[in-house]
Amino acid sequence: MKKIKKKKFAKLAAVNVLVASQLLLAACSNQNEQASGNSEVYNPESKVEVNWTAILHTASPPTDVVLKEIEEATNATIQFNWVPDASKEERITAALASGELSDMVSLTMLTNSSVRQSLKSGMFWDVEKYLDDYDNLKLISEDIRTSASIDGKLYGVPFQKDIARSGLLIRKDWLDNLGLKVPTTLDELYEVARAFTEDDPDGNGKDDTVGFGDRSDLRYSSFKTLSSYFGTPNGWAVDENGKFTPEFTTQAYKDTMNFSRKLYENGYLDQDFAVTAKTDQQQKFAQGKTGIYTGLVDIKNLKTMAQGVQDEMEIVPVNKIKSPDGKYHIWSENSGVGGLMAFPKSEVKTEAELKRLLQFVNDLIDEEVFMLMTGGIEGTHYELDENGAFKILDDDLWQKDVQPFSSSRPSEITHSLKDSDPSKQLVNELIKENAEFADLDPTIPLDSQTANERGTELQKIIIDATIKYIMGEIDEKGFDAEVEKWKNSGGDAMTKEYEEAYKKAQN
Repeated sequence: MKKIKKKKFAKLAAVNVLVASQLLLAACSNQNEQASGNSEVYNPESKVEVNWTAILHTASPPTDVVLKEIEEATNATIQFNWVPDASKEERITAALASGELSDMVSLTMLTNSSVRQSLKSGMFWDVEKYLDDYDNLKLISEDIRTSASIDGKLYGVPFQKDIARSGLLIRKDWLDNLGLKVPTTLDELYEVARAFTEDDPDGNGKDDTVGFGDRSDLRYSSFKTLSSYFGTPNGWAVDENGKFTPEFTTQAYKDTMNFSRKLYENGYLDQDFAVTAKTDQQQKFAQGKTGIYTGLVDIKNLKTMAQGVQDEMEIVPVNKIKSPDGKYHIWSENSGVGGLMAFPKSEVKTEAELKRLLQFVNDLIDEEVFMLMTGGIEGTHYELDENGAFKILDDDLWQKDVQPFSSSRPSEITHSLKDSDPSKQLVNELIKENAEFADLDPTIPLDSQTANERGTELQKIIIDATIKYIMGEIDEKGFDAEVEKWKNSGGDAMTKEYEEAYKKAQN
């Protein structure tokens, strides 16, 4: 055997050590990548299987007709797990507690304490650093990103909404029948509610109509919108010294309660509102039982539901009711954030999987997919006329195949449509106008440990007390006692935490 000179051997040994070190480092690196979930290579062109828990705002899930088109456009196979809006709080919180989640979860209740606790616990991916890698996601504004973040972390892709979509839908044909004008003040609105109840607005000679239809949700019922008209702060008021005041301790909130209580006592507000679901509220309006509905965006749906039942129905949308201070106010829904599309780490185990799902969400914002989720298939469900205006061709078919998808669109603001229905187009314009006088909730970008742990429980104290007051079950003294209970049960701590977080954010 040929001998190797010492110098040459030393050199070979050094090389072997270097190679061995590199192999060891590579192995360690590979192990680390596997441990951290980064071992796969992200391929944006690969077909992706998506299991998506989404909120259902219609009576039935959609057919597969449009779903197949969405899947083709996004190169995905999508399995929707639909959660009815009426039971979303119970179902979503139960899923979070059990850990039985899907690849994507629509979390629309960002103020819910169970949701916030789950987000802060590290259960979901922080997606902030990835958004700018995608052509649609990078367009999400800093304001929306901030509003959707918790402690500076963005635990999902924000649903982008208009800043303020609330307002009133009023039966114009009933106004005309009674010789009434569209209300512009709270007194005029009250008179419309009275007349719609007492003066036989449909002319059938029966005492079978009520002014305000409503449902068991103070936030999306008439109450929150009426409180805006009275000048109530949106959730909290903050003064120049950074002192936080909860809305329900203000005089404007109590004025709203008194207004609603008077409506209820006189029968001008649906007597069953406390046990009425959204779909039932819509049906009552569509069937001609109520004449005032809260929620501008539902105008087309209500008109569709009324076909064959109330064909004479005309609706006028109203977004401006002057407040006692002479100004216009409307509450903002989470500062333009409709929730998060969140990705549980238990299901999305690698960074490559996350990136592919983010590509999927990005593709959902493309105009082609936006139109599929909004209108369906051109020529089958909708058409664009010579002026480029959007028109649904068959309402029944659209409701079956398309409508349920609309609430799951990642963005309602990236693309805009001109509607061929003048009333729906007017609604679109009024919603844009709302941004000029929208009142934001100052706590949206702030964090409170008490709110995270007990926020929903504390909120229920005030919701229950407010409903009881409206229904005459407690008086002002009783309501004030519930406010004290709220304070002592954690409300004061929450207030202090918001003040501290606000001060920190200002510095």
